[in-house]
Amino acid sequence: MNRIDHVLCRAAAALAQIPETSPRLEAELLLNLATGWPRTTLLAWPERELDPTQAATFEALLARRLDGEPMAYLRGQQAFWTFELRVTPDTLIPRPETELLVETALARLDADAPLRVADLGTGSGAIAAALASERPGWQVIATDRSAPALTVARANFRALDLGRIFVLQSDWLAAFAPGSLDAILANPPYIAGDDPHLSRGDLRFEPRPALTPGGDGLAAIRIIAADARRYLRPGGWLMVEHGYDQGAAVRAICRDAGLQRIETRQDLAGQDRITLSHHAGP
Repeated sequence: MNRIDHVLCRAAAALAQIPETSPRLEAELLLNLATGWPRTTLLAWPERELDPTQAATFEALLARRLDGEPMAYLRGQQAFWTFELRVTPDTLIPRPETELLVETALARLDADAPLRVADLGTGSGAIAAALASERPGWQVIATDRSAPALTVARANFRALDLGRIFVLQSDWLAAFAPGSLDAILANPPYIAGDDPHLSRGDLRFEPRPALTPGGDGLAAIRIIAADARRYLRPGGWLMVEHGYDQGAAVRAICRDAGLQRIETRQDLAGQDRITLSHHAGP
């Protein structure tokens, strides 16, 4: 039978095998995708039958999820900050930990100054969109070397009425003039090339160049930090997200690059997540 309640019960039982999921919620979201019925309908009319097309669509979506495909890609969207963002396999899936990077910038940078802030490797545009929505007086520039990712970012900026965000195709800081930025933010690839997590769960489906630069995972951060003083105005800040076990290494990279006032902030799990450093001037 293809009654809503039977379908959801069966799907939730199957989804329970995937670690760190909410099986019933995911089953309802997949059924919403397959039928277009809101979750309120699924709850209010459990005896309603799916037609053959709806049932086949649902089974196909369920199979993809059981194979590990992220819900964000199946749904084509992911919550971040105060909004829903479009995401595709051309972009990383925005994660709650990255909101700490946004919070750090909002707390440390002058809210009333007309700052020029770059979001390097913007992907879906999550960081740039959050900054622009909270600080309309800032000039926010979103960059990525991936043209498909920038297409997604532009669509998100339009949908959120944030057309004032500048979008540039650039390999890190290459498109900027020296001394032109007040802050540089980045959530670069930082997973080590031999990390087994790359072959597990959601990461299997995300764009690998956005996850890891290979080696020890710090190559992109080394490049950004080494160039930061050249592109920051005196008094500017570099803020980067990194792995939970990379705080000490990233602080050392920033020191070697001549940056000052270096500190690392922890995420809600108490793990190193964001390192910020200051360009004091010549």
